[in-house]
Amino acid sequence: MSSETEEKRSKAQPNGCERAFVKRSKIKWFWAPAFLGFWLLLYVTISIPACHRLPRPLTIQDEDKHPDQFIAERAEKNLRELVTLGPRVVGSRQNEMAALKMLSQKMQKIRSGTVNDIEVDVQVASGSYVHWSMVNMYQSIQNIVVKISPKNSNSTTYLLVNSHYDSVPAGPGAGDDGSMVATMMEVLRVLAKSDKPLKNPVVFLFNGAEENPLQASHAFITQHKWAKYCKALINLDSCGNGGREILFQSGPNHPWLMKNYRRAIKHPYASTMGEELFQHNFIPSDTDFRIFRDHGSVPGLDMAYTYNGFVYHTRHDTAEIFPRGSFQHTGDNLLALVRQIANSPEIENSAKYAKGHTIYFDVLGWFLVFYTETEGIILNVIVSLVSIGICGYAVKLMSVNSGIKLEKILKKVGHTLLVQILSVVVGTILPVLLGLFMDAVHLPLSWFSNSWLILGLYFTTFFFGLAIVPAMYFHWTKQDKLPIGQRIQLLLHCHCVLLSVLALILTICKIRSAFVLMLSCLFYTVGLIINIATKLHTKDVAWVIPHIVCTVPPFLFLAYFSHGFFTTFIPMFGRFGENLNPDLAVAVFSVAVGFLCCGFIIPVLQLFNKSKTIICGLLGITLLCFIIAMTPIGFPYRPNTNVQRFAVLHTKRTFHDAENKVRRQESGYFIMPQDRRTYTVKNAVINMTQAQRIGSDCDKEINCGLPLYNQRWHKTRKNSLWIPASEPRLGENLPTVILLSKNTVSATRIRYEMQLSGPNHMALFIQPLNGAKMMDWSFHQAPLRLSFEPPYFIYFSWGVNGDPLKFWLELEKPNGNWNSSTLELGLGGHWTHHKELITPDFKKFLDSFPHYVDATPWPASFESRIF
Repeated sequence: MSSETEEKRSKAQPNGCERAFVKRSKIKWFWAPAFLGFWLLLYVTISIPACHRLPRPLTIQDEDKHPDQFIAERAEKNLRELVTLGPRVVGSRQNEMAALKMLSQKMQKIRSGTVNDIEVDVQVASGSYVHWSMVNMYQSIQNIVVKISPKNSNSTTYLLVNSHYDSVPAGPGAGDDGSMVATMMEVLRVLAKSDKPLKNPVVFLFNGAEENPLQASHAFITQHKWAKYCKALINLDSCGNGGREILFQSGPNHPWLMKNYRRAIKHPYASTMGEELFQHNFIPSDTDFRIFRDHGSVPGLDMAYTYNGFVYHTRHDTAEIFPRGSFQHTGDNLLALVRQIANSPEIENSAKYAKGHTIYFDVLGWFLVFYTETEGIILNVIVSLVSIGICGYAVKLMSVNSGIKLEKILKKVGHTLLVQILSVVVGTILPVLLGLFMDAVHLPLSWFSNSWLILGLYFTTFFFGLAIVPAMYFHWTKQDKLPIGQRIQLLLHCHCVLLSVLALILTICKIRSAFVLMLSCLFYTVGLIINIATKLHTKDVAWVIPHIVCTVPPFLFLAYFSHGFFTTFIPMFGRFGENLNPDLAVAVFSVAVGFLCCGFIIPVLQLFNKSKTIICGLLGITLLCFIIAMTPIGFPYRPNTNVQRFAVLHTKRTFHDAENKVRRQESGYFIMPQDRRTYTVKNAVINMTQAQRIGSDCDKEINCGLPLYNQRWHKTRKNSLWIPASEPRLGENLPTVILLSKNTVSATRIRYEMQLSGPNHMALFIQPLNGAKMMDWSFHQAPLRLSFEPPYFIYFSWGVNGDPLKFWLELEKPNGNWNSSTLELGLGGHWTHHKELITPDFKKFLDSFPHYVDATPWPASFESRIF
């Protein structure tokens, strides 16, 4: 045997003393809590504060020092004045008269002190469009439209700024969207008296019917005289109360808007991932942005408040809890953005600059990163391939330094990659099983008021699965010649390769959010390059220092982003409906966030002595939090702040047969739970134990015999509840359909002329019978052209003018047999803003709900007629 061979063997097989040193080359176990605490400290002291940081609000006393800036105190006064009017429901006196008067007076006051030209127009409009699967029809809804222009300007290029002053019946609508209306009024005031020139006019649309949904924006963009000149949009909305407004939609295909956003904005907060989540319907909401985009081809920016969504669309959405700093944050941004876009050269020929999607995100609110989708694809591919290449080079160096043949090292790489994939699978399964278990034992939403429980329940469970599989692998292969520090590096290399492959796959699928994976790979690769350059990668422990240093930036960013994500989504689980298991969804979110934030952190636990004990400690934290979830701390709801939601309709239902005789009539409380825990009120609410699921009616009655005008309610109607009760008190203008005429068009066609009248919110359902087919009608043609499945749904609301609606239907029967019934109509009516119609029995029923419940009540009726 040659001396060279003996030397290689001696390098490959360390002697007893060296082997003992390898076993001991771990960090002492008591440093593990400090290691984990370090990351928790970064999250608590940097990422969370960055997510909620607001600027100092300016007061009226500051105006002399800041004459050309947004004054938060003035906006706050605007909001309080608007909210004092009460809920502003379309068709109500508060919305159609009081709010209009208040806003008009504000505009006249602003006009009196302006150095620019200001025009004010009150638009009253009627129209229709198809919204999801319904015809959304409106009559005499109102907008207040204000145009501010430079003196003697003849520009035909306008910037449009939109928010809505109407609200839902449930509450005063301070956050949604009174706060944005108040902000727009203050921005308009500053612009009106400012000497800084505007190159192009700005149109401020104070929208009077957004909650209906989105009717007033459709009325403006399709009918108003200024609409055709609007070349760009800033849309302002809210699904919360305060915080920072997030930019979550841009363009589409107009990157110049993001360039101007980056130049102008003082307090950036934006996310491409938020845009993709919203546009793929992960968020149960919609904004006027879609209407301007789809019906007016107006590119723009969509911004909204998402903080404190617990009070969204409840009576607790008040002006008193809206932070003044939020006004300053949004006002500073909006004022600067209006000036920037209105004066930009791109707005004058925006089509010229329509060049694809963008990728954008802010970094802890400090600055905005923005680049085009094409640049993003190139960046993702380069970083991913370079990361894989550097990891491959590190593996080769590992072979050289250890004296182990490359073939054997590559075999270890294969095994380690499988172990890492298995650890991710196990880490995913465990939280998912826990989420199913929490729901099965009636403990969902235990984190609804105390969101830190998510960390203890689902994140630690994922971390346990992610860590225990490699720990067991290292234990079962502890005789491996490769030192433990090198094996952990190999595990991290495999994780980087896994992230790189995922980034490439998402990039191929044109998912722009792949940038978060790219960032993780980028910083890990930088740390790896430093280790290779300094030869620290050959050490058992020292390599951890560059690794930790280079992991801090992506961790801070991803933790910051993820905190905002959870802050937005946690309240939404209180209104996602009864069909969704919220703990299962949170478990999946936790896996995704944990994988991104801590995928390069958790494997380092293997470097500590007693690593398996430390890892099992994570499971101990899960057990502790599970016990806490069973205590009052884990009860989801709190009065006034974290409420449980129910919609309660005191409903009268009447069904007619073919001879127009009443075959069924009943009254009761129709209850729509908004979350999973209906059973929490079962023993408190009057007659709740007698509640029956409405699902059986869906098989035999049109639209389940329910007066639903909200399209989202249709998805959960079968799980809604019905409790028999006394007859409701309804308004004088009952929903009524009158048959004006019935004419034969041909042997196989017949035409009905009808008239609809009633309250300002009505739902009309149309079901052809006995082989009849709807061939034509006076409503929007899209449902017939696109072959929607009956029953057809027509939503009709009116604002200042409740004149009856005349319409016609034309049906065909191929066999020409008109002796049998042809058509069934279902007619729902809602009195959404008439407190005087709530009967004593209804009030007693509502009062029986626990104090942590927000029950939105209104009288309603439903009637079916056969023709």
